Amino acid sequence: MTKSPAARPGSSPVRRVAAVAGAAVLAGTAAVCAPGVAYSAPRVTAAAATGFRDCPPLPDGVDPTRWKCEVHTAAPRLALGNATVNLAPITMTHAEGPMPDGRNGQVWGAMHSSPTAVPGGLSGTPVGDRAAVLRLAIQPEYGGRSDFYTGQFSLRFRLLGPLVPHGCTIGAGAPIDFQMKRSGPSKWVSQDPPVIEFSAYDDTFAAPAAGHCGPLTGALNHRLGLPAATGNLLSYDASYTFTTYDQLATNHDDKEQKGGNLSH
Repeated sequence: MTKSPAARPGSSPVRRVAAVAGAAVLAGTAAVCAPGVAYSAPRVTAAAATGFRDCPPLPDGVDPTRWKCEVHTAAPRLALGNATVNLAPITMTHAEGPMPDGRNGQVWGAMHSSPTAVPGGLSGTPVGDRAAVLRLAIQPEYGGRSDFYTGQFSLRFRLLGPLVPHGCTIGAGAPIDFQMKRSGPSKWVSQDPPVIEFSAYDDTFAAPAAGHCGPLTGALNHRLGLPAATGNLLSYDASYTFTTYDQLATNHDDKEQKGGNLSH
């Protein structure tokens, strides 16, 4: 997910203006993707999940024409310990651009996700899928660190279920840090609106034990094979879109004006 050029249709290659943003839809597969091959999922129009409503305020003194709000959504394939899950789509929004002193700047916006059932539930058997009380789900949460220029971000994974205590989380003490690598070149698929596709993966991170799980802590970690120093994988296809902050303000003003006209 490090910055790299994407060929713009009908023109010479240009610098990628974002590291991650867009939309992908989950598609089931039977096996874990090999390292270096992103989990393949069909894509839809970028920013379909949230639009630009999560764009964060800009730092003081920056030029809004040179700052972009970027929206990225992907449906990852996650192998964590001995559990493998096709996660529901994750949408992340952030802003980036030059600071007044010329340094690269970034501002975190928001992340949206939803739970995904873990096959086998708490028991790791078909009974865990059939018995509602034994069901287990996993939901990614922002871990508080991100650097989309270099492809770094952190996540925690909350565990959910009828018997699972509130707050039970993989990475409860410290989040999992990902260093995403590209599986191939980026590709422009649309200029208006701008949509760029890419694939990325990380197969080098360590998966910590689950914590804050009360009396189920030991059983859950045994069930999920945690902690796991190796053999983990986060892999996905994604797309991203962006808009500059001057355009964001113009679009907002246009919508307000249209709304006012309709009310009279």
